Amino acid sequence: MPPTLADRLIHILEAISNIQVLLAGKTREQFAADMFLRLATERSFEIISEASRRIPEAAKLQENQINWRGMADLGNRLRHVYHRVDPSTLWEIAERDLPPLKAFAEKVIKAEDGSSN
Repeated sequence: MPPTLADRLIHILEAISNIQVLLAGKTREQFAADMFLRLATERSFEIISEASRRIPEAAKLQENQINWRGMADLGNRLRHVYHRVDPSTLWEIAERDLPPLKAFAEKVIKAEDGSSN
């Protein structure tokens, strides 16, 4: 059975949590200099990108502050143009785009839980 919307959102939340743990206490310069840290972060972004592609359009329309197209494009860049991924761009995405995505995922999961009671 394919993952449900709730499953996809949980995958996104887990990947966001992983990125937050990986970047905690690090500077942008430390991140840029640590290849293994970047690779782990990139993998988490790939998971976010892929899971977000499977979120129904109706759900995405609930949150227009999230750059859904950019999230999909990031996954493509990480997979196909991996040799030109800028660590500063990943850092900025983590700071700017993950908090609203996390809030959206938590809100939808809470609403889904409430509707199943």
